Amino acid sequence: MDGGPRVPEQRHPGTPAESEESAALRFGVLGPVRAWRGEEPLATGSPQQRALLAALLLREGRTATAAELIDALWGEEPPSQALAAVRTYASRLRKVLDPGVLVSESGGYAVRLPGEGSLDLGVARALAAEAEKARDHGDLCHARDVLRRTLALWDGEVLAGVPGPYAEGQRVRLEEWRLQLLETRLDMDLEQGCHAEAVSELTALTAAHPLRERLRELLMLALYRSGRQAEALAVYADTRRLLADELGVDPRPGLQELQQRILQADPALAEPSAPEEETAPAPVRPAQLPATVPDFTGRTAFVRELSDVLASASGDGPSGRVMAVSALAGIGGVGKTTLAVHVAHRARGAFPDGQLYVDLQGAGARAVEPETVLGAFLRALGTADSAIPDSLEERAALYRSVLDGRRVLVLLDNARDAAQVRPLLPGAEGCAALVTSRVRMVDLAGAHLVDLDVMSPEEALTLFTKIVGEERVASEREAALDVVGACGFLPLAIRVAASRLAARRTWTVSVLAAKLADERRRLDELRAGDLAVKATFELGYGQLEPAQARAFRLLGLADGPDISLAAAAAVLDLPAEDTEDLLESLVDTSLLESAAPGRYRFHDLVRLYARACAERDEHPPSERGAALSRLLDFYLATAAGVYAIERPGDRLVDDLEATEYPGLRFDDGQSALDWLYTESAALLACVRQASGTARLRRAVDLLWAARDLAESGANSRQYEATAMAVREATQAVGDTRAEGRARIALTGFLLVSGRIQQASAEARLSMECAAAAADPTAESWAAQDRGLIALHQHRYSDGKRFFDQAIDGFRAAGNGLCEATALCNLSRAYMGMGNTAKAVEFAQNGLAVHIEVGSTMRLANGHYALGVALTTAGRHIDALAQFSRALTIFLDHRQRLWAGSTHFRIAEAHIASRRPAQAAQHAEQALALGCIGGDRMRGHVLKLLGQALSDLGQVDRGRACWQEALNLYEANGAPEADAVRSLLKPATAA
Repeated sequence: MDGGPRVPEQRHPGTPAESEESAALRFGVLGPVRAWRGEEPLATGSPQQRALLAALLLREGRTATAAELIDALWGEEPPSQALAAVRTYASRLRKVLDPGVLVSESGGYAVRLPGEGSLDLGVARALAAEAEKARDHGDLCHARDVLRRTLALWDGEVLAGVPGPYAEGQRVRLEEWRLQLLETRLDMDLEQGCHAEAVSELTALTAAHPLRERLRELLMLALYRSGRQAEALAVYADTRRLLADELGVDPRPGLQELQQRILQADPALAEPSAPEEETAPAPVRPAQLPATVPDFTGRTAFVRELSDVLASASGDGPSGRVMAVSALAGIGGVGKTTLAVHVAHRARGAFPDGQLYVDLQGAGARAVEPETVLGAFLRALGTADSAIPDSLEERAALYRSVLDGRRVLVLLDNARDAAQVRPLLPGAEGCAALVTSRVRMVDLAGAHLVDLDVMSPEEALTLFTKIVGEERVASEREAALDVVGACGFLPLAIRVAASRLAARRTWTVSVLAAKLADERRRLDELRAGDLAVKATFELGYGQLEPAQARAFRLLGLADGPDISLAAAAAVLDLPAEDTEDLLESLVDTSLLESAAPGRYRFHDLVRLYARACAERDEHPPSERGAALSRLLDFYLATAAGVYAIERPGDRLVDDLEATEYPGLRFDDGQSALDWLYTESAALLACVRQASGTARLRRAVDLLWAARDLAESGANSRQYEATAMAVREATQAVGDTRAEGRARIALTGFLLVSGRIQQASAEARLSMECAAAAADPTAESWAAQDRGLIALHQHRYSDGKRFFDQAIDGFRAAGNGLCEATALCNLSRAYMGMGNTAKAVEFAQNGLAVHIEVGSTMRLANGHYALGVALTTAGRHIDALAQFSRALTIFLDHRQRLWAGSTHFRIAEAHIASRRPAQAAQHAEQALALGCIGGDRMRGHVLKLLGQALSDLGQVDRGRACWQEALNLYEANGAPEADAVRSLLKPATAA
């Protein structure tokens, strides 16, 4: 920085400046808003006047419109003379500043900074970038020195005494950046061995920012390296308690790992230098951005503004690398997504580790849950399904960990609110997020907010001309202006109208203008909020060919987030080739989007409009119900086919409701499972939509046929919500047969999740309904479920009675696979009653029937049951062989929870064989995958892991596992709690 203009040290305003700088203007915002000419302080006026100066300085030369300045100074409640006040403040500042510094242009104002060092914030960014570069090159001494100089530029509270919402948002953003710089400097202090010196500063910082986990992590490390291990662990205990009390969360994984390493006295912690890098596979680089439109038009200021924010994250900007968030808000159809995608593509080179994209469906009735999005993002980033945890908090923590050290851009499209967005933000420097929403996210801390309005007339005309063609518009400029004016300058409306005109070469622009001018009601709606979007859609719909219009109306009826080509063909009752032609033509008019090859989706508001058109225009009205009936038939027939491939010999498919429309056929199990999991959201939405209609019975059977979605753990929450909705619908209409089957589907989910009491109530009622409806298939299934529940409740004689009933029913129906499953379950009842020989015998019989009927996935359950029986019989080597076969099959069929349960059983066999190390390894894998049985089964795994660790001499950690198991048992009222209390007693008594 020597030799260039410099912001004076704020605490020492008398620092001499070089003679050529003596008259230079300098500004400060990293404290009170101040200005100097040379060393002479200038009067910046009242708080509101300083707020105007701050808003202009922080735009760093970019123009702010009068409306933006009014919003910055007063927010949503400006005074009646706000515009006049802004002009007055600008006039007064001009008199104080040099000529040409505060300029008026494009109906707004801008401050032209005289040089690179004329704003303290710019100097801070340049210094931070220099420090980052020095650290990357291993020069820690220089990097620390530069960061100290950077931090010294802050002089108390940023924008001190400046009112207005804009200033408040900038205060939060710049304070967050200061803390990040401070954490970086302290991290380098520890890397250079300055542990004792850092302790006191970190102690003060953690007191000032108690919820900032990175500071606590640095304090723990500094204390540990200073020989104060007990205090370091006490910091963790305090942090864990504070986070639980204040936020209801656990410390982040990095802090937990550090505590474990301190407990284990990890020798690597004593070394300040970084460990050698391990060779790792190249990370996955997702490239999920939708295609940008080739005729993107205008929005120049917004593109520059958003690009600058992204540059601050990528490290290309003067501020170095930070985590940047920009949130675009505006009405539907205003072009938020188009702008965000365009800017994201421009910035791709700055984010070499990938770009993530998701439509959060915030404008619809069922916005996408953040945990669902996190699961998809983690898979896209290369995380295996088995490594993805269940809870939102754990997924968010893993997501941030995976992104740490990467430079990834995340585009969160169509968000509902800030609460939906927060868990999806990267949280790591070098990453950035672009968010679009119909709501202004003022409660998204640190976000750069952009309000997107309609296009200017010039931009609108340019977009129209690009689509229609220069030659056609040039001779009818006035008519073209009439067209874009009738569209309300809304980009989506302009694109729809222009696309229609471009597709009809015989039309003139005047013809289109006349059509729009005749729609007085439409013009009224174009000026009225969200109705403007609906009116815009009317422009495109009215020009569709009859076949296109029918496709538009009927496809809008389906509830799913998107629809496949095959499902769309069922809705339209057309061959796939004709359906694709229609759908692609709708994509061309922007009334439909191509979500991926072979998949289509509506914009949320377009879907609502399409449904309104269907209610108004579809004749006969019964065709609406017929279309949804065909879609349900398609899903039911296809799901039944998948079920049959996965469970050969199971006669359930013969007892499902009949379908008229055919489904897909698959050559192998993998492609069948691919279809089921890809279509899961749309399939479950179809089930929910059919609740309370004449299609209810088929909807219930579809839910039953798709039970793999619940059993695998992949779609648990959606499956549960759907099952409960369907059950309530069956009760409302008094359909006892459908109610029994709906309760069976719900019981299956409840058993998988370990909610035994609820499962027991549902299973009892399902059996009553099945008996009343004379539904032997459902009655046998209900008996099987009640037997499983009896096992969980240690009522083994009752379990045997129910399994015998189920076996008799399945044999009578010729259902060999379900009979085999019931025989394996009966083995467990004999085991509980102490008859090990009978347990092994019935497990062997069940496995033999599985083999006889050609079971695929359920064959694994046979091996699993026999392995459990053999473990009880003390034949551990034979048991492990059975478990190994079961595990391979479960993993091949994507049954994560069953695979986890199998790892638990393998651990049981190893612990019984006095191999605690192997037992601990498999128990950890069971915890990572999850198990059938939910929290109660997790308690079993933790109890076993505690035993294995204790046998290995890791007594404290073992006791910690037992304590966690006890907490789970007590929360679920499980009888196993007493046994764990006994394990914990000796140390407690001591």
